[in-house]
Amino acid sequence: MDWLNNLIWHEGKFIGIDWSVWKVVGWMGNAVFFSRFIVQWYATEKLKRVVVPTAFWWLSLAGSGLLLSYACHKRDSVFIFAYVFTWIPYIRNLMIHRKHAEAHLDCPSCGKSCPPQSNFCFSCGARLSREGERQKTSVQPRPA
Repeated sequence: MDWLNNLIWHEGKFIGIDWSVWKVVGWMGNAVFFSRFIVQWYATEKLKRVVVPTAFWWLSLAGSGLLLSYACHKRDSVFIFAYVFTWIPYIRNLMIHRKHAEAHLDCPSCGKSCPPQSNFCFSCGARLSREGERQKTSVQPRPA
């Protein structure tokens, strides 16, 4: 059992690492960035198709931000360059996701959210109408 204790607490250091606040920031960045893999894998397995959930992009953004702050602290130009621009596609994908989610149509019969290009509800089969179509039909006069 002494070998296990020596592995965990080696020369007074936990797992042989000289810990500091910045080491914790760096390791948290690694953990958050890695966790996006688990989130994406779970979502894909659940739906049985390739899915990239919103949480993936939030974890990517948070993890790369933590890793960038650690890299700046270390003043490592290679490490800084690896994370300095990664936030651009992460934020862009979050914006696209939000815009797409807002474009979904709510079914008037069952209340389910349907994709923007849907003509009928996938859940109950009711006809979906868009705001523009509703305004056109309400303005047109009725035939006499």
